[in-house]
Amino acid sequence: MSESAKGNAHPAAADASSHGVGADANSATDAPLPRSSDDSSGHSLRARRLGIHTHEQPVVYLRKDSPVCRAEGFEARNRIDVHVDDRTVTATLNMVSDALLKIDEVGLSEAAWERLMPEPDSKIRFSHPLPLDSMGWIRAKMYGRSLDGGQLDGIMRDVVARRFSDVELAAFVAACAGSRLDRHETLGLTRAMVDVGSRLSWNKSPIADKHSVGGLPGNRTTMIVVPIVTALGFMMPKTSSRAITSPSGTADTMETLAPVALSLDAMRRVVDREGGCIVWGGAVGLSPADDLLIRIERALDVDSIGQLVASVLSKKVAAGATHCVFDIPIGRTAKVRDRAAAATVVSYLEQIGEALGLRVRCVITDGSQPVGRGIGPALEARDVLAVLRGERDAPMDLRGRAQTLAAGLLETIGAARGRAAATLAEETLASGRAWAKFQALCDAQGGMRELKFAAHTHDVVSHCSGRVRAIDNRLLSRAAKLAGAPHAAAAGALLHVRIGDAVHAGEPLFSLHADTRGEIAYALDFVDRHPDIVAIEQDV
Repeated sequence: MSESAKGNAHPAAADASSHGVGADANSATDAPLPRSSDDSSGHSLRARRLGIHTHEQPVVYLRKDSPVCRAEGFEARNRIDVHVDDRTVTATLNMVSDALLKIDEVGLSEAAWERLMPEPDSKIRFSHPLPLDSMGWIRAKMYGRSLDGGQLDGIMRDVVARRFSDVELAAFVAACAGSRLDRHETLGLTRAMVDVGSRLSWNKSPIADKHSVGGLPGNRTTMIVVPIVTALGFMMPKTSSRAITSPSGTADTMETLAPVALSLDAMRRVVDREGGCIVWGGAVGLSPADDLLIRIERALDVDSIGQLVASVLSKKVAAGATHCVFDIPIGRTAKVRDRAAAATVVSYLEQIGEALGLRVRCVITDGSQPVGRGIGPALEARDVLAVLRGERDAPMDLRGRAQTLAAGLLETIGAARGRAAATLAEETLASGRAWAKFQALCDAQGGMRELKFAAHTHDVVSHCSGRVRAIDNRLLSRAAKLAGAPHAAAAGALLHVRIGDAVHAGEPLFSLHADTRGEIAYALDFVDRHPDIVAIEQDV
């Protein structure tokens, strides 16, 4: 396996006057050159770690009467360059009263501190950042212009370098939302997202991978598909994501059973030993721009087929995959709402995947309700273990979906065809070979852990008799998050019913799990305000 990343040089700036209404406002020709606070005012400050978590956005805090602010003309919410030795970060400036900081101090958020890593005697310097050419390109896109590959590459490099504020990132996401990215732009965006991160290569082929486009809580098929495929001797080095706004990502669920934050070297050792892995992609730097964009997309609740496809395919290409199967759930509260949207997603994945050298198979599945019973890291892991161990009460929908996806992947890589591929996947699971391989994968990644479960549970019951008409994936996920998932690994929700089940008044529909009674109460307040999380059609 080898790993590489391209440089950070920008393509030449486009003519700002061609970018539409108001586009010349970001022209670099009228911009002042950046000035360092050391060079101009002579002021530099001591760093203070404030322990404020601002997610991926670096933030610095200065007193309103700071001499640096007076000398540089800084105001609250300005974007400023912050320098420590040879390290620089572009950060958002917040102003504070004199009670928090001394006159010669600058406060750093966790994101800023981790990127600058100042020593105790380090002095912090400041300057005005140069205007970004890429903001002109984004504004052009907002006015309907197409983006070429060089412009998309420049935008992604600025994204990864954290040169954009969240507001500017939101402008890019909004400009590309809906169907505003055509196939050419989607291909360019995918390539740009790959180029700004690490890229893995392997010494054999095929390299299998799978992905679900998302929207379904409990859909942890990856943790079953990987051991099925690797037990049969095929390579499947799987990098997975953590939750951003969902109750759990595959990496969160896997982490309840084994370490997932492996380095590239550690990942290679696992794959060399077992033929696969299930690790956190964020630890190996694959398509880092994607994680930053997803955070904004989820906050805005904005869907974009182009961005979804670029997100998915960039991580597959970066991970060195050659053959991929994609699970595309369709449902009213899933990410893909109907068959027309699914057809577009399939078309984009297949055509752009082919252009990138990937062999792609798409499997359309039911997205009307959660998969399995558990929603939250440990609860989902319990479902996965039940399927792998062949337990009688294992969730049939999770097992069936995993077998279907594994069969599709086995057919795609040429292991078997048609019914023979389905039989091969089923037998590998039923025989215990997949369970043995999963244990070996956990051992190679650092050792298998015992699951821990929440100290407090509360049943949410039906107030009438009837049949389950619908289950809202998004609202149920929200309730699980309010109970503490995924940060509290044992927290979440346990679903007791499926669509079409008969229920009686007083019977539990789902249970909330939390580490504290306060979190249970917090989640219950949300549930009380949304009585149709599980909708019941009453008996007449």
